Formats: sequence, structure tokens, C-alpha cells
Amino acid sequence: MKIVTYNVNGIRAAIKKGLVEWVEDLRPDVLCLQEVKANEDQVDLELFKRLGYEAYWHSAEKKGYSGVATFCLKSPDRVVRGTGIEKYDREGRVIRTDFGDLTILNCYFPSGTMGTIRQDFKYEFLDDIYSWVADLKKKRKKIIIGGDYNIAHTEFDIHNPKSNKNNSGFLPEERAWLTKWFDSGFVDSFRYLNPEEQSYSWWSYRANARNNNKGWRIDYLSATENLKTRLKLAKHLSQAKHSDHCPVYIELI
Repeated sequence: MKIVTYNVNGIRAAIKKGLVEWVEDLRPDVLCLQEVKANEDQVDLELFKRLGYEAYWHSAEKKGYSGVATFCLKSPDRVVRGTGIEKYDREGRVIRTDFGDLTILNCYFPSGTMGTIRQDFKYEFLDDIYSWVADLKKKRKKIIIGGDYNIAHTEFDIHNPKSNKNNSGFLPEERAWLTKWFDSGFVDSFRYLNPEEQSYSWWSYRANARNNNKGWRIDYLSATENLKTRLKLAKHLSQAKHSDHCPVYIELI
């Protein structure tokens, strides 16, 4: 089973940059897109349907903002849009798809880069999503949570940890939360299979950062511990350039 998470920073712009052709070549079983920045009726979904994909959408109320969409080759048994927490659901941040005993969550964690109000909102989201997922795990034992977490976990996951230590996305409180997250029964699939690889999933558009590989690893596919033995491959598909992020890819056996 091939699963991909990808913050496309606007699906319509990504399509113009060859997203559909890239999907056709890779053919992931499940493709989790974040920051789609469009409603379902604003995208030509026939492009994906011709490839055999069904699309499940959770848009933000604000036009051109946030939003997640999950594309599947096989029909899920269940689709749940949102968390039931209104302030996050208004921003289109979580969509759940179930395939047998496996649940895949497609999540777009808030960014705190716009100031104190949004950073506080991010901390609230971190606390609430932690509790929400803990409750879900009581019913659904096998879960993969793909998405843009907007947090680089360790100094190994960011190109310049010293100069970024006071920046949102690498604050001590955020990093501590991610440690707690992985200690709560989740595996960082990329780091588990690539413990020595320094690789990134997001680069600033400034200062030629991507060409110089000065990036951050902020996109993850977390898997419950009981899926660890099924993890065959995990990698960053950095050759895909439809966004300022790159896709994160895993294979399950």
C-alpha cells in the first residue's frame, strides 16, 4: 500500500505545475493533500477520476485558505470530515478515511508564523488533536496520520537550528509536544527507516533555499506502533516540485 502526504500550497497552482501527471506516474493508493486552497467545485476532478481516484474534500469556510483533500484508488469504508471541534473544522484541517481496520488521517496543523494569536491557536490545536487522537485510538487501533505538522522535531530536522530556535515551527514547546506525540505510541515512519538521513520536506521561497537544500522536515506520516513491522519504505520525494513542500511517501506491506 502506497501512501503519500503532500502540502501542495494551492491545488490549482500545483495542477498547472504537473501534479496530475506526477500522480499518474506514482499512483499512490492514498494521497493526502493539505492546503488545497480551493473548494471541491473549483477543481477539475475529472483529471483525477480518469486515473481511478475518488476525492474526499474538507474545505475551509474562508475562500482560498487551508483545506485538505484525500484521493483514493479504493473506496474507503468510512469518511469523516473534521474533528467535531468547530474552530478547527471551520478551517478544514482534518479528514479521516477508513480502509478495513486501518484509519488514515489527513491533517493540516496550524502555522504560528503570523503572530501570537495564531501561535496560541496552534498550541490549542496541538493539545486538542492529541486528546482527540487518543480517544480515536481506543476504537481504531491502526492509524496513520499524514500531514503538514508545521514542526521540525530535532536539530537534525532543520538546516540551521541555532538561528531558528526562536521561530515558530522550531520552538521548544512545539518540539516537546512532538516528542510526547511519538512517545504516545506513534512511529515517525521516515526517521524510523532512515535514522541517519538528513532530509527536508519544506523550503522557503527565499534565498534559493531549495536549491541549496536549506530546509525543514515538517511533514510526517506517523504510524501506530502496531504498524511498525509493516513499514517497508519511507522517503521524501524531493524531485516533485509543485509546491514549496515535497511529498512524503511510505509503503506498507
